[in-house]
Amino acid sequence: MGMVAELERRQSAMELHVINSIQQSLDNNQPLTFQALASLRSLIINPATTDSTLSSVLDALTRSLQLNRDPVFLHHALKLLSDLASHRPHLSPFALDLLRSDSLFSSASPRLVGESLSVLLSLASIGNDMDAARFVSLCLGPSVSVRQCLLRNAEKLVFRESVLLAVFLGFTRDPYPYVRKEALDGLVKLCKNGDFDDRDVIEGCYCRAVELLRDAENYVRSAAVRAVKYSVCEWGRLLVICSEDMNKQDSSDAVFIQLGCMVRDMSVDVRLEAFEALGKIGLVSEDILLQTLSKKVLGINKDKAFKPVEGLDISASAVAGAYIHGLEDEFSEVRMSACYSLRTLTLFSLRFACEALNLMMDMLNDDSTVVRLQALDTIHHMATSNHLKVEKIHIHRFLSALVDSSSVIRSMTRKILKLAKLPQFKLFKLCIDGLLGNLEIYPQDEADVFSALFHIGRNHGKFTVHIIEEVSPEMEPASGGKLSFDSTRVAAFLVLAISAPLSHEKDVSAIPPRIFSYAVTWLGRISYGLSDLMNQEKLLAYLSECSRSSAISLADFKINEALLTVESDAPIPLCSKVDSPVSMPFWKDSGGTSDYHHQEFLSLGKSAAHAEYELGEHSELRKYVNLIFKKVKDFWSLVELGCTTEAFKGIR
Repeated sequence: MGMVAELERRQSAMELHVINSIQQSLDNNQPLTFQALASLRSLIINPATTDSTLSSVLDALTRSLQLNRDPVFLHHALKLLSDLASHRPHLSPFALDLLRSDSLFSSASPRLVGESLSVLLSLASIGNDMDAARFVSLCLGPSVSVRQCLLRNAEKLVFRESVLLAVFLGFTRDPYPYVRKEALDGLVKLCKNGDFDDRDVIEGCYCRAVELLRDAENYVRSAAVRAVKYSVCEWGRLLVICSEDMNKQDSSDAVFIQLGCMVRDMSVDVRLEAFEALGKIGLVSEDILLQTLSKKVLGINKDKAFKPVEGLDISASAVAGAYIHGLEDEFSEVRMSACYSLRTLTLFSLRFACEALNLMMDMLNDDSTVVRLQALDTIHHMATSNHLKVEKIHIHRFLSALVDSSSVIRSMTRKILKLAKLPQFKLFKLCIDGLLGNLEIYPQDEADVFSALFHIGRNHGKFTVHIIEEVSPEMEPASGGKLSFDSTRVAAFLVLAISAPLSHEKDVSAIPPRIFSYAVTWLGRISYGLSDLMNQEKLLAYLSECSRSSAISLADFKINEALLTVESDAPIPLCSKVDSPVSMPFWKDSGGTSDYHHQEFLSLGKSAAHAEYELGEHSELRKYVNLIFKKVKDFWSLVELGCTTEAFKGIR
């Protein structure tokens, strides 16, 4: 304790000595030396310095700034103020008051003004700011770096929106390009956060942005595209609303064409911004949309012209082939942006969606995986909006994507096929063959392939029945009464077959009940693949019901209800292990005895005696499961003797 007290005494004495020395110099109107400033900094950064001493330091800095106007001294004084505010937050308001004084911002040194501004902005989070007059005065000053910094950080300083709007609009004509860029970005931020309902103001902002689309600098044009994009989303929305009914479509088309001209810009950033902006347009004529997919000027657009701003006329032909140029761009980022931009626009016109689909099919051959994936995502978006029309020329591209080396590409392709409407049986059969090929090359995709087969079967009930009739010999037991348990192809056809009763189509012929009995033997693998539709319990009950009768009442069975509540009705796995005998039955067995099978039979046999008591809540299901377990117990003696092959035959 005595040592601590001694250290505190020495600390206090040192602080008093430093402060007295500095106060004596200031009383004699002598500016502080750099050694004195170093002593003040040591007091500021020392956590043991008392608040009363730090208040004296702040007072000393205030007086010293009145005596010394040397830029080098002011630079060090700024650093001390910044350190004081950061180490002692409760003194930040006083440091900011001193920082906003004329002694710093009235300096003739642009560097000093910039440093003062940087410190002020770093401390502005506490809610203090400079007044509007000082802000405008500094913006009009000779320093370009100060002007640029102020425009970039204007949102940190609390001003009226009218002041910011006037400043930003004014400096979009600044001779320095970086200042023009910051002014445009400032308008965008103001658009996001502000609330403007004056048409003249909105139109002025939009027109200024359109003018700068022709700026000589890449980054200014890129900022102008962003500004026009937000004008379309925010300001442009009000412009269209305020326009007369006959002019609403023309106003939106003019904006679209103006942005479409930017997709040929020399700058990659500008092209990226342009495609992103095109996807934000909420109202476009079909003729204009179709023109973007054709380099040849369409007859209806030859004499069509628009005037996005006063004094600027633009022809509809200017947007010819805009998306073709984007999809053929040398940079994968641009190609991907063009694919993404088409997502929204395909909702406006079915004809446009069909033409765009042809281009997306070509993009499935792109060298870049991300571009192929984005093209598939756009096609999937078309399918979810019921604007996907698959024809014969498309199906082969889909089939090639099913065997792509990327698992993500294959998965996205299957998602599309789940929603596709195939008008011809030939296309349906090609699709099924493609999924079987996918399963053969990539066995790890089995669950997702089964899910895709089930969805496709539901969407094409009549085709499903037809193909099952063709392949039924493959699904029947061999002459010895043995099913092909090692045939994944049989399992795939079983999944397809059991989807037919749930078809959306009417007058679908019945699937033979025995097919559903065969599917029960594949319950683990099938339920794993259909876990996104129904849990294993509902699947077993559904298969059991269908195996007893060719005419079932889905309304009474409530299977459709199970399919419609996928998210709320999570699958209930029978076993938490992925490689359990229930989730993955004995499909790797070659007919001989194996320790793996013996251990699984041992586990199943020990649990069979207790299983019938664990299903009391589901009487119908309990009846079938108890029957299965009874058969298992009958074959238990064979298992104990090691005759697992005979036990397998009996269970089959």
